[in-house]
Amino acid sequence: MSVALVLSCTSSSATAAIVPTELAVIITIEGVTDANPVGDGSGEVLVTVYAKDAVRFAFRFEGGDLQENSTREMEHTFSKQGTHTYGVEVYAYGSSGEFISETFLVEVFKGSPVSSNVFSNLIYSDEFNYEGSPDEKNWYFQVVGPNSGSWYNGELQHYTNRTENSYVSNGTLKIKAIKEEYTSGGTTKLYTSARLNSKYSFTYGRVEVRAKLPIEAGTWPAIWTLGTNINELGNYYGDRDGSVGWPDCGEIDIMEQKGSDKNNTIAYFHWGDTNTGQYKSTGGETAVTNASDEFHNYILEWDRVSLKVLVDDTLVYELTNTQDKPYDNPHYLLLNIAMGGNLGGEIPANFTDATMEIDYVRVYQ
Repeated sequence: MSVALVLSCTSSSATAAIVPTELAVIITIEGVTDANPVGDGSGEVLVTVYAKDAVRFAFRFEGGDLQENSTREMEHTFSKQGTHTYGVEVYAYGSSGEFISETFLVEVFKGSPVSSNVFSNLIYSDEFNYEGSPDEKNWYFQVVGPNSGSWYNGELQHYTNRTENSYVSNGTLKIKAIKEEYTSGGTTKLYTSARLNSKYSFTYGRVEVRAKLPIEAGTWPAIWTLGTNINELGNYYGDRDGSVGWPDCGEIDIMEQKGSDKNNTIAYFHWGDTNTGQYKSTGGETAVTNASDEFHNYILEWDRVSLKVLVDDTLVYELTNTQDKPYDNPHYLLLNIAMGGNLGGEIPANFTDATMEIDYVRVYQ
């Protein structure tokens, strides 16, 4: 158990009777971590109380019955699903029956835990055991720049459907960024690459993408998802599932890598708060040894309770899946290398090309 909340108050009341003073309360939420600041989903809390001259204590949770206790501790399990703020009333009694009390607020998450072996049914995969262009039954080339013919985030490439930029050979998919002048939609860029949309969407599951990343500076490789209701210009799904835009659709970055740092990868989440519409984002990063020379598994485990991003067996970041987040809708997978931009940064003058190599893509439920 981890201490999640410490609150205290002091009573200066004085009467002829013995009145407890110096009331202090510690509320400990089960399973608190940096990634799960409101608990692990069990809904369990432990309330520990201290008061000078107190001989017994009482507790009230969620406006229920008062529960008396001669010890300083009381456990309680909140039953309401989701994340909620509750009032916890604490009473400290003196030997004459006089008491002091205070109400404390605590935010707790309650959800059903998911077993580690739940993701056992393979529902979508590409093992890349063929040659040529990526399988059109599985993949769609997104080539129309939604930002007036260009791409957001300051990216400097055009995406194409050419085999020069994406192809399958020797059992792996290659996505290749190339330095070359290329005109599309009336806009000329100095780099080309590929951006693939999966033609399969899913809600909840385990995504595994086994990949080697480019080592070249200026490259911004990504393995990620978007809600199918984004209706971004040129994507595979159009307005079939809605048209909420970004970030309201939700974005899950399973793997991103900066152009200036090829020793770490990033896991990140972007979304629009479903209650307020406010843009929210959070995430973390981890070191990955020999990411450009060796294959690593980039993993998302996503269910009603949480979203976990891992590299191999290392948890990079876990996000609690609460009602205020839009992670209960279908998503599709994207694979791409961007050039420059927010994370790609400066591209060296001697850059020629760079490749992200993918051994397989698998989605389980």
